[in-house]
Amino acid sequence: MIGQTILAFSISSLAFTGLAATPEPHTAPNLFADYLGKTQSEVDAKVDGAFQQLFYGDEMTERLYYPVEGDMAYIWDVASDDVRSEGMSYGMMVAVQLDKKQEFDRLWKWSYTYMRLDSGPFEGYFNWQNATDGTKLAPGSAPDGEEWFATALYFAANRWGNGQGIYDYQRQADDILRHMLHKQSTEKTLPIIDREYNQVRFVPWQDWDGVTDASYHLPAFYEIWAKQASADNDFWAAMADHSRAFFKEVAHPDTGLMPDYSYYKETDREIGDHKDFRFDAWRVMSNVALDHAWWGEDPQWQVMQSNRILSFLSQFEPNIPNQFSVDGTPLDRTSSPGLYAMAASAALAADREIGEPFVERLWETDTPSGHWRYYDGIIYMLGLLQVSGNFQVIE
Repeated sequence: MIGQTILAFSISSLAFTGLAATPEPHTAPNLFADYLGKTQSEVDAKVDGAFQQLFYGDEMTERLYYPVEGDMAYIWDVASDDVRSEGMSYGMMVAVQLDKKQEFDRLWKWSYTYMRLDSGPFEGYFNWQNATDGTKLAPGSAPDGEEWFATALYFAANRWGNGQGIYDYQRQADDILRHMLHKQSTEKTLPIIDREYNQVRFVPWQDWDGVTDASYHLPAFYEIWAKQASADNDFWAAMADHSRAFFKEVAHPDTGLMPDYSYYKETDREIGDHKDFRFDAWRVMSNVALDHAWWGEDPQWQVMQSNRILSFLSQFEPNIPNQFSVDGTPLDRTSSPGLYAMAASAALAADREIGEPFVERLWETDTPSGHWRYYDGIIYMLGLLQVSGNFQVIE
């Protein structure tokens, strides 16, 4: 068996024990102001400029957001010429954080109309890949989409109140979580959440059982669910602690790098190059630091981890490779603005002298444009919101 049983045993030892206390959220700081001395008007202009470019910029070279008939819109993955649940849910989160209800509702209506699966073993999930005309392409779910959809919907309920039908945001978020946790397994499919191990799966397919994706572990979001979901609140609170323990297991002790995919119980599934720190894994820097900024439940380790990974990356300035083996061997010479955005987000937990250069680099980085603007652009926007204090718990 190729599964890493040490990881599986250590994580499963955190057995779900029922009642779990939920912390009160903190206000995330504005590091552009605190570290760089930028005025609020300067920060607002920086954030608004990125939003305007990615949502309303040039159709061929800048924007990701495309309105269509029926009061809908999609986020376009330019390089792949498709629409992904990841990008749609990220776009919704950007919209709710910036109080853009029209954009939020358009994205949500497109997602619900074309991506939500209405029958079969994946009923209630969202198809991970569609064509721009709404046609479903590769079948099945990528669970980070469901996680970000649900959290964005809870925030929308709190910011704007609930409407009717698909705009009853609270009910829609509750429905997503119910399917993620309680769906029945079939010969080929599984629920998104592995209840035995309190893990989010990489994909809900039987032949991928035992594999998870560190960037899908979102303890900051699970605390939201523990507070706001209509059911299973104690489970979600416990799952946040499981993800915090998981990060400690998979982070390399010297570099702090985490792989794209990890084993959490024995399996014969090969994960190939995804054992390395690649594009998915950039986001884990933000997942750790945002949890620290919002909840502060594991401050000693989260600060140490953020210092460790940023210190490692800083050795490669001014052009940090965007892929490494977890022991620190560069696997590509290309540098990416999305990686810098996530590294800047890690400054929310790092010591100032380590984090500040990454905050300054993000400030100086232009909003991505061109052929590769989808992934770099959308996580650049998320990083900008997080570092500027515009990414908060909306209660």
